[in-house]
Order: sequence, then structure tokens, then C-alpha cells
Amino acid sequence: MFVWLASYPKSGNTWLRSMLAAYFFSNTGIYNFDLITNIKQFPETGLFKNLGINIENEQEVIKNYIKVQENFNNKNSIQFLKTHSHLFNINNNAFTNLDNSLGAIYIVRDPRNVVTSWANFLGISNDEAADKLINAHALGGEKLNQDKKLERIVITYTGSWGSNYISWKSFNTQGKYLLIKYENLIEHSDYIFRDVLKFIYKINGTKFKIDQNKFKNVIETTNFENMKKLEKKKGFVEARINHKTGKKSSFFNLGPKNDWKTNLEDNIRAKIEKAFQKEMIELGYL
Repeated sequence: MFVWLASYPKSGNTWLRSMLAAYFFSNTGIYNFDLITNIKQFPETGLFKNLGINIENEQEVIKNYIKVQENFNNKNSIQFLKTHSHLFNINNNAFTNLDNSLGAIYIVRDPRNVVTSWANFLGISNDEAADKLINAHALGGEKLNQDKKLERIVITYTGSWGSNYISWKSFNTQGKYLLIKYENLIEHSDYIFRDVLKFIYKINGTKFKIDQNKFKNVIETTNFENMKKLEKKKGFVEARINHKTGKKSSFFNLGPKNDWKTNLEDNIRAKIEKAFQKEMIELGYL
């Protein structure tokens, strides 16, 4: 069964995914980039191609979301799936269902900091990035690959920052939802990750028992500075090529040092706060 690791882009999903990969898919808890491949992204092009689904036909892709999940769902073990999609239903086609989903961990980040991180990742202005957060949109279609050639990838329907956050709360009605704030993960990585593990064991119906040595290694080797050093030394496959410069942008850019109070223009801050006032108040960001 799948535990969804859901978030709007640039909200800490890769960080939490790295922590879980190091804990569940290594013997020592010492992190390296190879481990993250154990946690797939959804939707992901290869999963649909493996079933012969035409990724050029978007309606066919959406119609087969559940079928693809059923195809590689191991009902007898915990699996993790990363997604930046909002939890939708398009033309009676659901994104997922409880037959495949064990629960959802949602990672949220102050949208004023998401803006600047998103702008760096995409190689666009803060104003353009803010518009993407506010206006529901999608990722995918065609993008530059590692060889700087255009390739087709399936579309991820992120929705707006607010709709993405709100949609995943539906898992809370089933008691299968855990909300993680990026800011808390920075300040109290060990406590928050322990809560994550407790949640996973709880929804799986198993007794919580922690491997203290692995846990310690996970916390030490997945901190932002270590991840940044790893990217500089070995590169990171999820880093994006800037379409303006043709060069890769750093995936692990500012992290905890990304502070909207100094990095974000007042007019853009005001635009974000107006658009997401309700959600930001609910989350304690306003």
C-alpha cells in the first residue's frame, strides 16, 4: 500500500523523501542519492509506458491513474509515492483511492518562501513564480532532459498552492493524514521525523519500534548542508536545466536561509498574502 508524500513543489518533499529512503531502504541510515530512487514519483512517465498507455493522450493517462497504481502496488508492504499533484477528480477519474492508499503525509511551506525557491528552480522572476502559485497550473508536457533535448513527460496537475494544500486534507477524515510544516522540519528534524515514523507504523497497524543508530545517521546525513555538498560533488538528477542559460540550477539552493523578509519584493508578498490569506492564517503563517 502507498503512503503518499504530497506537497506543492519546493516545499521540502525531496528532503523528507530522502530521510525516509535512508531509513527504510538502507542498512545504516547513511544517505546517498541512489537511495531516493526507491521512492517513485507519481505520475511518472515510465509507469504509464510500461502498461502501453499513450502518454501523448492526456485523457488516457488520467483515466489510467488507478490502473497504474494497482499494477505496481504491493499490498503486503509499505510503499512511498511522491507527488506534487493536488488530489483531484477529473471527469469521474480519481487521482487515487483507499484501495491503493495507506495514508498521506503532506509537507507544507510558507508560500512566500516557496516563491523564491520556485523562481530559482525554474529560472524565472519572483513575479512569474508568484503567478504560478496563485493560478492553478500543471507541470510536464515537454522539458529539457540531461542531454538538453526536449522530451515528453506526463503532466502533473499541481493546482494552486492553496488548492494543493486543501485537497489532501480529505485524508484527515479517514484518520490517515499527517501535516508536516517545512519550518518545523528545519527547527526540529529529529522530533518531526520521529512523528513521521510513528504515523507510518500507526496507519500500517504495526508496533512502533525505532532503530536508534539508523535514526541518528538519517538526521546527520540528510541535513541541508550535507545534501548541498552531495549535489556539488555528484550532481542531482532532479536538478533542472535553466531554459535561459542552458545550465543546471542548484536544486539545494538556499534552504533554511531562504527568507522572504529579505528576498521577496513587498508587492509580491502582498499578492501572495491576499491570494492565500485563509490558508496562511489556518497554518499560522499570518
